[in-house]
Order: sequence, then C-alpha cells, then structure tokens
Amino acid sequence: MKDCKARIDSFYHGSAVDGEGLRSVLFFSGCNLRCPFCHNPETLYGNGKEISLSDAVNTVKRFLPYLKGGGGITLSGGEPFLQSDFCRAFSDEVHALNLTVIAETNGTIADAELIRRLDGVRLDIKNQNGENGETLLNKYSPFLYLCRDLKKDVLLTNVLVPSINDGKGAVSALAAIKNTFPFTRGVEFLPFRKLCVKKYEELNIPFPFNDIPEATASDCAEALKLFRSFINL
Repeated sequence: MKDCKARIDSFYHGSAVDGEGLRSVLFFSGCNLRCPFCHNPETLYGNGKEISLSDAVNTVKRFLPYLKGGGGITLSGGEPFLQSDFCRAFSDEVHALNLTVIAETNGTIADAELIRRLDGVRLDIKNQNGENGETLLNKYSPFLYLCRDLKKDVLLTNVLVPSINDGKGAVSALAAIKNTFPFTRGVEFLPFRKLCVKKYEELNIPFPFNDIPEATASDCAEALKLFRSFINL
C-alpha cells in the first residue's frame, strides 16, 4: 500500500442515514462552497486533522464485523472530491475488503477516476441561491454525464429550505435534472434544520439562515409530490 494523507474532520462509525446499510462515514475537511444552510461548518476551511491511508484502512478493518452486512464506507465532508487522490486510493483499499464506497458530494468537481471507483453517489443539488432552469441543469450536467457513462447509481438529494427553494420553480428545476438524466433514482428531500446554530456560535461565524424556519416532514412530502408531478413518465 502506497501511503498518502488527507485532512479530515472526523471518522464516524455506525451511520444508517448516509447510504444503504450500516456505514462508516469519513468527513473530509475543506469545501469549495459556502452554503448558507451548511450543518457542518467545522468542515469548511480545511482545519481538521491529518490521517494517513494506512490508518484509515486499519480503522475500517476494526469495524469490519459491523460493516459486512451490506454496509460500507461513505465519503462525505466538507467535499471529498477536493482530496480525490486520497479518495481513489482509499476506495481501492476498501473494495479489497469487500465493502462498498459511496460519496456524498456537491457535484461541482467532475473527477472521472474517482467516480469510476465509487459504487454510488448521493449528489446534493445546491439551489439555495435561486439557481433554477438551465442554470441548475448546466451546473450539474458534467458530473452527471460521467456518472451516466460510468453506469453509477446516483440519488439526488436536496436540502429543502422554506421560502427559499420549496416553490414550483425550484422543484421543477430539480425535476428537469431527473428528466434529463433518467438513470438517477429521483430525489430525497432533506429538511432544513438549525441544530448547527451552536457550532456557528462556537466558530464565531454568522449563520445566514438563522431567521428562516425549519422544514417539516410535511414540507418534504409536499415537495416530493410536486417533484413527481413534473417527472416525464
């Protein structure tokens, strides 16, 4: 194993919400976006700790009994594609352990060699600044064309923020992505939450969406119903 290093925030074990099965999630430090609803502001600036490839692999090995039953590793962040050399090497080592590797990504870095190594992608569509129509579609097309050509499983995700991206224009733009790339599995709406407010306070960073109400399960259900009404059958 040729060792390399990455800067991470944490390595969490036992997630049931970051992909299918029980998963270990490697949260990379550093992101190329500054989303106003970000719930992991501690990962934004690359201030995390350094981890070697061998240490990361040895950590996975310790949790193999829990991960073998259909689980695996999720690369998250921050933005994992910013540290693609490490992610490629780590993915190869994880596959050698007969585990799956998926990535949670903002889809702005179309790295074919990393995508090739993934078993799936949770692509978070960022439309909190009013990006709709062709603007939104063009933003994600390079990444999705690669996923399509490499036959990768892709689930679209979207943080639903009341009064910001829950209207007909925003949801129809999401549907346009699905209609253009029908191989994607649809969208999972993630309700905007403010559990991160204390993190922003501790980091002395203003939380841009502090005055916006949280989304409810009902809000997400309504958005999904609207989304489906725009899908080409």
